[in-house]
Amino acid sequence: MIRLYSLFVLIDLALLVIALIDCLSTEEFQIRALPRIAWVFIILLFSPIGAIAWFIAGRPARAVRLSNGTTWRPGSGFPENERPRRSGPPAPDDDPEFLKKLGEDQSMLNQWEADLRRREDELRKREPGQE
Repeated sequence: MIRLYSLFVLIDLALLVIALIDCLSTEEFQIRALPRIAWVFIILLFSPIGAIAWFIAGRPARAVRLSNGTTWRPGSGFPENERPRRSGPPAPDDDPEFLKKLGEDQSMLNQWEADLRRREDELRKREPGQE
């Protein structure tokens, strides 16, 4: 039983050392989710869970090799000529028909506002005479 516990302690120690070295040798901008100092504390204080969490959530994401032979890194985005395009209608501010309709709607709103003002003026003229 003592041998089994000592084996677990050695595995835990090895995992802790490897995770700590990996965390400290990784560039700061590549570390995900938390700052480096937080990862160091998590690895040291919550062993072995902290080390496992580092390998799952903190290490830099690996580059993915695409089918066309190029590599893609998370956060690198798309080159402008390979950016996916929507195949539906254009955005409202790019659609001249929508902008034209918007102008028509504005003129209709102006007419309604003028009509409302006229009715309010008529009501104001009538009210003092009725009281």
